[in-house]
Amino acid sequence: MGNNFASANPDQNHEASTTKQCWGWRNLFWEGRTRILAWYVLLTVCFTFTSVGLIRQVLVEEVHKRIDSYLIQEIQEFQRLFQQGKNPLTGQPFGDDVAALFEIFLSRNIPNDGEFLLTIIDGEFYKSSPTALPNPLQPDSELLKRWSNLTQPTKGQTETSVGSILYYVKPVEMGGEIRGLFIVANVIAGEEEEVNEVVWVIIEVTLIVMVVTSVIAWVAAGRMLAPLRSVTETARSISETDLTQRIPIKGGGEIAELTTTLNQMLNRLQKAFTSQRDFINDAGHELRTPITIIRGHLELWDDDPKAQQETLELVLDELDRMNRFVDDLLLLAKAEGRDFLDLEMVDIGSFTKELFAKVKALAERDWQLDAIASGRIFADRQRLTQAITNLAQNATQNTCEGDTITLGSAINKHYACFWVRDSGEGIDPANQKRIFERFARLPNSRRRSEGAGLGLSIVQAIAQAHQGQVKLNSRLGSGAQFTIVIPLDPKQDILPHESNSYR
Repeated sequence: MGNNFASANPDQNHEASTTKQCWGWRNLFWEGRTRILAWYVLLTVCFTFTSVGLIRQVLVEEVHKRIDSYLIQEIQEFQRLFQQGKNPLTGQPFGDDVAALFEIFLSRNIPNDGEFLLTIIDGEFYKSSPTALPNPLQPDSELLKRWSNLTQPTKGQTETSVGSILYYVKPVEMGGEIRGLFIVANVIAGEEEEVNEVVWVIIEVTLIVMVVTSVIAWVAAGRMLAPLRSVTETARSISETDLTQRIPIKGGGEIAELTTTLNQMLNRLQKAFTSQRDFINDAGHELRTPITIIRGHLELWDDDPKAQQETLELVLDELDRMNRFVDDLLLLAKAEGRDFLDLEMVDIGSFTKELFAKVKALAERDWQLDAIASGRIFADRQRLTQAITNLAQNATQNTCEGDTITLGSAINKHYACFWVRDSGEGIDPANQKRIFERFARLPNSRRRSEGAGLGLSIVQAIAQAHQGQVKLNSRLGSGAQFTIVIPLDPKQDILPHESNSYR
């Protein structure tokens, strides 16, 4: 059985290899540069054959014009000889001697390539130059018989066994009657053959150039689309556990801009995944502690009523803390939605007074009202109250009885400010950005917070929902001031650049 199994593997490997090659050729056919090159070749072929056809038509027209000018020139020269020339044998005008006229003209004129000079006297073929004539111009041909019956100057084109013939028939009138015909005919097959040779040379050169340019275009398209392959490879290498891969940016243009945009998107995704992972870890840690406390006390439950009451109070307290924690998480989640705020017109002066009356009940401190702004703002009264109350609560946790906490408001042309300032221990500059992160606490704080470290995150979320921001001005030993800066019009994006510009 082992041998049979082994003997089956080569067929399977061959089938897998064939499938892979098949898919490889399919991918090669459907990849971007192949389709670009196919469209390029298709358009080039269409334009080339259209251009070649037009070029041939133009060249043939030029041949016809040139030959037509030769015919007219021969007729004009014959006419001058007939009207102004003299018979060299007599020294007199030709009179009615049409044979002498034809003899002198044929002897003095050399036809162009493909051109034939024919003469007819009294309906019968007389002489020609050159004497070797193609079949359609032989003396007994149907064409020559048809021309011998003409009585008016005639110019035209006719198709024969040797190709197209352009002709001009000039009757010769002497003594009031037509004595003969002078005919200039040109077989243009040779000229057309030269045109066809030129066209074929153009086609051959064009095909060679097309092949060379197609190869160059294939290579150039591959190099231009290389960043897109990098995008594909990077996308394949990205997972939830590894978001560090980035696409190298080369050159400029649309592809470089696309690469930059994708890298920025990856940065946001990495930040979001990292924040989500940290959030889950911190939330799990924060919930694990009260659950452990509750479980431990319930496991030690005894029959003593006093101990039961103490355990019950402790469990309820931990459950309340968990409930507050869950409410804070829900609030932060809702802050990202569009229906988070219930906007209304708020009078800043009366609102500041209401806030001051509420926060004074938080703890025994030296509460002071710094300033009261006069004006109105379009905002969510309840959310602002929650944010400023959180700042006041945070200030009580970092001060002692007798320390000063100040609340105030101010208004500018474009924005309004609400601040809470305390005379506590202050915040180290190294921690001033970190304290706005979720679950963050100061390591050297005089008094530990009873919350989960979400208060300042909630304040920041409420400010950002109002298109505003939270500013911090603090030094160790000099207290801290948190300021919520909100545009008077939520559609505006005009915020102060200095942290103390509102003071």
